[in-house]
Amino acid sequence: MDQTRKINPALTLLALAISAFGIGSTEFISVGLLPLIVSDLGVTLSNASLTVSLYAIGVTIGAPVMTVLTSKFSRKNVLLLVMVVFIIGNLIAALSPTFTILLVGRVVSALAHGVFMSIASVIAADVVAPNKRGSAIALMFTGLTVATVTGVPLGTFIGQATQWRYSFIFIVLIGVIALIATLLLVPKNLSKGAAISLGDIGKVLSNFRLLLVLLITALGYGGIFVVYTYISPVLKEFMGYSDSAIVLILVIYGVMVAIGNTIGGRLSNNRPLRAVFFVFILKAFNMLLILAFLNFHLLGLFAVLLMGLFSFMNVAGLQLLAVQLAEKYVPNAIAMASALNISAFNIGIALGSYIGGRVITTVGLQWTPLFGFIMVFIAAIITLIWLLVDREKNKKY
Repeated sequence: MDQTRKINPALTLLALAISAFGIGSTEFISVGLLPLIVSDLGVTLSNASLTVSLYAIGVTIGAPVMTVLTSKFSRKNVLLLVMVVFIIGNLIAALSPTFTILLVGRVVSALAHGVFMSIASVIAADVVAPNKRGSAIALMFTGLTVATVTGVPLGTFIGQATQWRYSFIFIVLIGVIALIATLLLVPKNLSKGAAISLGDIGKVLSNFRLLLVLLITALGYGGIFVVYTYISPVLKEFMGYSDSAIVLILVIYGVMVAIGNTIGGRLSNNRPLRAVFFVFILKAFNMLLILAFLNFHLLGLFAVLLMGLFSFMNVAGLQLLAVQLAEKYVPNAIAMASALNISAFNIGIALGSYIGGRVITTVGLQWTPLFGFIMVFIAAIITLIWLLVDREKNKKY
């Protein structure tokens, strides 16, 4: 490939979206496989959920650390390395003889996830015009949403039809395709970020507004996972859906995620903080709706699909907000701000799935929507206070 050729934003974003598809498929694949893992490995549902929460913790740690370790490499080489690690992690999961080894494979995959999402967000924002950045980040995240439409349900179906290990083999094949796409479609002459260090973490965390972004990202995004981590047993035990119906529901859920992601990207192109607030309010109301309709076959399904619509709607806005604030307040630590916000997303996932597990073992599965509501509502209140107190500065954000 000619190193000096002009960057084609469409092809670059396509390659990022394909890789994000693989990342999204492996991140959420455990959600559909929890009952199978429980049955095969003899663990409890709460313990099986560690395949979700430990993965999220791996991303949380991996995003800033791996971003530092790879900051001196070209961005294309980082993307290639990421997909190799991703493939290895999923192979470990597929071949794991014990639950502990399965968790090791999940953590290895998570290390790849963290650095990919942090660098991919920066690349996506960098290759388009400033007024298209929210949409570009949303397009990159489309890979994650398409994964919820096809990758996760297909992986769940493969697991149900054969065994859960073959679902991870399916993810490995996606990783190989993503590796090839990156090799062929991503140019070598992407702009290279400045070398960064772990000290940049302090620069980001010492800025109050960036700290607020991380907080509302973790709470507002994580609230969904109090419920979503356990959506298969919720659909089966309370709403009366069969295993085959749940696969179809996960497909429709993914379609709703894709629609919400697209809408959210457009809403976030201008004044992303305001867009984030309104989506938080919708998410909080949705959690109460799921609680109210938990024992209703069709109304419950409607509430679950609405959760899909709202779940990714402010992801692009939160990530763009982190990048914009870093550009203004810590311009030498933009990549680290992006990485830490990816960590915040996954702190939210780990926290949400953990809280959901504790709720199940103490008061019952049916109360997970209430605790999801509490997390999202707190994020909405913090965001509203930020909007009101920082009104003049928020004319841009």
